[in-house]
Amino acid sequence: EVQLVESGGGLVQAGGSLRLSCAASEFKFDDYVIGWFRQAPGNEREGVSCIRSRDGISYYDDSVKGRFTISADNAKNTVYLQMNNLKPKDTAVYYCAASSTVYGSSCLYDVGPYDVWGQGTQVTVSS
Repeated sequence: EVQLVESGGGLVQAGGSLRLSCAASEFKFDDYVIGWFRQAPGNEREGVSCIRSRDGISYYDDSVKGRFTISADNAKNTVYLQMNNLKPKDTAVYYCAASSTVYGSSCLYDVGPYDVWGQGTQVTVSS
C-alpha cells in the first residue's frame, strides 16, 4: 500500500525548533514532488514548502522563508522539514503529500495534483 507517514510534531515554545519527517512506503520519492501543508482550526489548508526530490528544487511560502528548510533523503525515502524560530501562528496540523504531476511553484498552492497524503502531525507553539 502506498503510504506517507509524518512524525516529529510536538509542543514547543516560541523561538524553538522542530524537525518533521515524512517517510514513504511502496513508492520512490525521487519520482515525486513532496509538499508540506498545514491546517489550523477554522482555516483552510495552506502550502508551507515543497521539493522536487529528484534535484532538490524547493519552494517556500513567504510566511516561513528564512525559518523553515525542506530537504530530501532519497536513499531513506524521507523528506524533512526543519522548522526554526517557531511562532505561535505556526500552530497547526502538518501534512505531507506526494504528487507526480504538479509543476513548479504551483506545488505550494495547488492541492489537486497531490494523490497521496499522510495522516498529519500536530505542531503546537506556545507563546
